[in-house]
Amino acid sequence: MHMDETAKGSTSEDTLKEILNEEPVSYQNTGNHDPVKQPEPLPGMTLEQIIDVTGEFSHLNELVMLHIEYSGGFIGADAYFRIVQPILDLLEIEIRVRCNTAINLQQMKLVVQDWIDQEIKDVLANGSVKGQVQNK
Repeated sequence: MHMDETAKGSTSEDTLKEILNEEPVSYQNTGNHDPVKQPEPLPGMTLEQIIDVTGEFSHLNELVMLHIEYSGGFIGADAYFRIVQPILDLLEIEIRVRCNTAINLQQMKLVVQDWIDQEIKDVLANGSVKGQVQNK
C-alpha cells in the first residue's frame, strides 16, 4: 500500500483495514519458559485477521478516532499513519505477549477487547495522546 493511494478518497476505516492487513502476526506460547525449547508459533495471521475473527474492528476504530481527535483531527495520510501505526504496534505486542498456541477465540477476543478498553480509558482520562495536551 502506498501513501498516495490512501490519500485518494478512502475512509479512515478503509485505511485502517489496509494497514492491518500488511504483515502477519505470529505469537508464541508464553507459558513455556524453557530457553532451550521454544514453542512453535501459530501460523501467521495478519492483525486484520485477528481483529476480524474477534469482531473488534469497530472497537479498534473507536480508539483510532479518539487518538486522531486528541491529536488535532485528520490532517492527511502521513499524520494518520503516524498516529495509527504506534497503536497497531502496541496491540501486536500485547497479542504476542498474552496469547499462546492454546488460546481459543473467546480468550483472544478478551485480550484484544481488554487492551482496547484500557487504551480508550487512558486517552479519555489523560485528555491527551502521547504527551500532547488537549487544546479545547
